[in-house]
Amino acid sequence: MSKRTTGGCHCGAVRFAFAMPDEPLIRRCNCSICAMKGIVMLDVPKRDVEVTQGEDALSTYTFGSGVAKHHFCSQCGIHVLQELRSEPENVAVSYACIDDVSIYELPEVPVFDGQNHPADTGQYEYIGVLTLKHIES
Repeated sequence: MSKRTTGGCHCGAVRFAFAMPDEPLIRRCNCSICAMKGIVMLDVPKRDVEVTQGEDALSTYTFGSGVAKHHFCSQCGIHVLQELRSEPENVAVSYACIDDVSIYELPEVPVFDGQNHPADTGQYEYIGVLTLKHIES
């Protein structure tokens, strides 16, 4: 059984819960919106994610094909969940919105090539890895 994990937006209006995958896929994407958001995502099966509070506070942004749906809090603007074009059976949870974790604890984050989307190219590829190097004082 996967661990039940919770999270939410900055102002607390939106809360969600999900089953943490046994082998979490954590990544970034270089598509136009993800690059601007700077989001680190955790892929979770859609059936394992539940908005537990503030569903009425969520707004949705979509563009291009309209398949990916970017859900964000209408009060504080934080993007919390995203329905994926590349994996429609999954939801991307914003890793920064998960309780008691930090993106700055991740030494490396793979970067998915969303600019050359697999739905358009037939290739599911990564372009590199973002690395956090801690500065010693």
